[in-house]
Formats: sequence, C-alpha cells, structure tokens
Amino acid sequence: MSHVLDATAVLNGLLSVLPHAQRSSWLPQLELIDMPLGKVLYESGGKLTHVYFPTTSIVSLLYVLENGASAEIAVVGNEGVVGVSLFMGGGGSMLSRAVVQSAGQGLRLKASALMNQFSRAGPVQHLLLRYTQALITQMSQTAVCNRHHSIDQQLCRWLLLSLDRLASNQLVMTQKLIADMLGVRREGVTEAAGYLHRAGLIDYHRGRITVLDRAALELRSCECYAVVKKEYDRLLPATMAA
Repeated sequence: MSHVLDATAVLNGLLSVLPHAQRSSWLPQLELIDMPLGKVLYESGGKLTHVYFPTTSIVSLLYVLENGASAEIAVVGNEGVVGVSLFMGGGGSMLSRAVVQSAGQGLRLKASALMNQFSRAGPVQHLLLRYTQALITQMSQTAVCNRHHSIDQQLCRWLLLSLDRLASNQLVMTQKLIADMLGVRREGVTEAAGYLHRAGLIDYHRGRITVLDRAALELRSCECYAVVKKEYDRLLPATMAA
C-alpha cells in the first residue's frame, strides 16, 4: 500500500518536492480519499482536523455571507494544500468554506501530523509558507478581478486557473456552480460562456467545458491570471510550475 501512496503523493506538487525523509514520514499517515463534486471539506467557522492535498481534484475556497450568498476567493488543486489557516496562527478555525469543484481524489493528513513537521522550522515550514504567500496573491487578485473586470474576463481567469490544476483540458461544471463561484448571476455566466463558445475558445455541453484554444483564452483573460501564475512560479519549485 505504501508504494501506491508514494506514487499518488508525487501527483501533488507540494508533496512531490518535499525531501524524501519528510515525505516518507508522512506516508503511513496519508489517507487516499475520493473527493466527489460538491463535497464540503469544511465549513466556515469549523475546526480543522485534517489538511487535504488534492491530486486529481480541485477545491474552491468560498467566503459565505450571513444571508447564505457566497463567492470564491481561491482555488486549490494539485499544486497545493487545503487548510493553511492551521499553521498561520488561526488555531485551525476556518473563515471560509472548502468545496470540491472538480471531482477526483486527494490525500488527507491529520492536522497534528502536519503541525509536528511545521513546528520544526525546516523544509516543510519554508515550503508551506511560500505556498501560502502565493495563495494570498491569488485571493487578492481575485478580489480585484471581481470588482474591476468583465464577467467573461473573470470566466477566462477562472478556467485557466482550474486548468493549471488538472491534467486535462476538460472541466465538469454547471453554469450555476460557476455563477456561485464568481458571485454573479447565472445569466451573466451563460452570456459569457456563449461568447467564448462562439469565438471557438471553449465547447460547452451537458455540464462539460472543454477548452479548445488555451492561447486565445489567455489573450482574452485580464492581467489577473498572469499575475497569479507568475507569483506561483516564482515562489514554488520549478518542478511544481503549472
């Protein structure tokens, strides 16, 4: 079983670049789990008992208002880890909701195991802090993008960020879910997706979005995608670059 987990662990960028000794110490404690579409990993205000390293899935971090409305603040896939508040001094209390936006698998690790390595101020701590800085950049840029850029530009950014975290050019995603992620009306997403479809950038059928022309999608996107990608590439090891 350990060799299976070892092979799976390298599918996650953070785990793949850890020194062998650190990764080996976690292997017996890593749990391979299915992460189906819509699965809630934790709720806002909840206590974090595990962290999650997606391998073939993508997780959305959502900020939820008192009236139930929500908007995505970041996406986490095979480049990262879900649960950074655990080691950022928040006591493991979450301010956002984590929901699987693209089904797949991931590896789950007990919070105590991660903190045991993090507290040693070695390679694990350094890597996780660099990743967190990149994640904060994504959150900040998302806020700016949602305020100042058009819905089709936001959709392009969102599609590109999602594609960077998958080994495929296809996403299984309804327009309603995309609208919830972007915090906009479904009609706006329908119009934006229709525009991209007519331009030959994407194909959309029965909840499946296939990117047909990534280069054109990048040109159509606002600067926000490039800013986020540049920061991830700068802060994280080259072997993790999307």
